[in-house]
Amino acid sequence: MTGLLPGFFLPRLPLGAPTNQRVLPMNRQPVSESWSKGCALLGVRHAILGGAMSWLSERNLVAAISNAGGFGVLAGGGMPVDLLRQEIHATRAATRQPFGVNLITMHPDLPELVRMVVEEQVGHCILAGGVPEQETVTALKDGGVKVIVFAPSLALGQRLIRRGADALIIEGHEAGGHVGPVSTGVLVQEILHHVESVPVFVAGGIANGAMVAAMVAMGAAGCQVGTRFVCATECIAHANFKQAFIRAQSRDAVVTAQFDPILPVIPVRALSNKGTALFNQKQWQLIEEVRSGRQERKEAQLELERFWVGALRRAAIEGDVEYGSVMAGQSVGLVKSIQPAQEIIDELVSQL
Repeated sequence: MTGLLPGFFLPRLPLGAPTNQRVLPMNRQPVSESWSKGCALLGVRHAILGGAMSWLSERNLVAAISNAGGFGVLAGGGMPVDLLRQEIHATRAATRQPFGVNLITMHPDLPELVRMVVEEQVGHCILAGGVPEQETVTALKDGGVKVIVFAPSLALGQRLIRRGADALIIEGHEAGGHVGPVSTGVLVQEILHHVESVPVFVAGGIANGAMVAAMVAMGAAGCQVGTRFVCATECIAHANFKQAFIRAQSRDAVVTAQFDPILPVIPVRALSNKGTALFNQKQWQLIEEVRSGRQERKEAQLELERFWVGALRRAAIEGDVEYGSVMAGQSVGLVKSIQPAQEIIDELVSQL
């Protein structure tokens, strides 16, 4: 195993111990055990989850990741029930391997989406965009669906486990799209070694085999990767969008700001362009509408989400990388070429 993070030390060998004997810290499971737990939960050869990216994590990319031995995840995003059902059917037609569905907890039709996921006998559901209610988790689990949730802190992660979560994802600030405030390295230290009852997957800034190996060596059940898969051959992203990733450096992926607490905004990491200025203008407009009482806070937040969905489509599907939203994680600086999903998966697991 190579690529251990700074600050991670193997203990000193006891006197007289064979020099080729592998000694693990007492609080660490063997690498194969944590990784095996992740693979078993997902039902795959490699515990590499595809990050759910609106417009891009659809049937083609999801099936390609699953066929490559990873775990593809359909991005439910703002999809209506019938459209997401069609995507599930189309993905099943392209792969016989396991895949999951990502649902946004603030979606106005969440109960209907949950019922559909249960009806379609989807094996795994990843809940994102907020803390899921107990009734949501219960409805999925009663329907035989494994529930995976994001945990931005140890306390919240433990609460979600008590609610029935089958696994956690801890995603650092380095990730693309909507991000939390804490880096991957800190979250790993805060959460990973304190959760033993369920598998914990790590996300945010992961783009090569060395980083995957380091996370697994520290006890991660696997990793979630998004940015790297944008430049998969099977990804339907516009050529302009993919080339923007290949040209970018890590520092080009920046986070939007929240201007006024009256309108809480989840930061979004994307390549800086003129579209960023359009978002800032939209945010100021909605702040004034909330202040004046012309719009409720929740409605304004949903309008901002719809703005991002449209801006992302403009860039990712239509190819306008100047005014659209080019959501990307800081690992974009490590994306150098367009490759088949199989090659990407093989590289990600090459040092395990």
